Amino acid sequence: RRQFKENPKIMAENVEDRVAPDYARCVDISTRGALRAMILPGVIAVFTPIAVGVILGPQAEAGMLMVGTMGGIVLALFLNNGGGAWDNAKKYIEAGYLRVNEEGEMVDRLDPKGTVLGKKSEPHKASVVGDTVGDPFKDTAGPSLHVLIKLLSTITLVLAPLYVFLHP
Repeated sequence: RRQFKENPKIMAENVEDRVAPDYARCVDISTRGALRAMILPGVIAVFTPIAVGVILGPQAEAGMLMVGTMGGIVLALFLNNGGGAWDNAKKYIEAGYLRVNEEGEMVDRLDPKGTVLGKKSEPHKASVVGDTVGDPFKDTAGPSLHVLIKLLSTITLVLAPLYVFLHP
């Protein structure tokens, strides 16, 4: 917003009068904000298994590792598959495969009596929203949980001798 206020030529009507915005500055601001926001989740992910192992002992740490792994895998599978399904639903509608009869019920895609609901239809609008949510699910959130599970198990494995030493 600051660039648009300081330099109105960015949005000039005439193409010859337009000035390119400072993209590097925008990316820098976004990157700094994202990294700053990730400090607390990173600290929690690293220090929670350490705190559980030191305070509660190796049995509690093993329980946390098992539950974290099982829950993380289930959630990652849901995010990956759900995101992919929402993405494919949009592609299915855009390809013209969604057909309905006069009552609005789905019919076979080869049924000649069916009406094709493609782009600009209400189901397509809904599928665009689903795709907007689904892409980050399958591309970022799901795979990042696999990294979190590996981090949890690595920290537990490396510090297991400490937990056993503190809780004989």
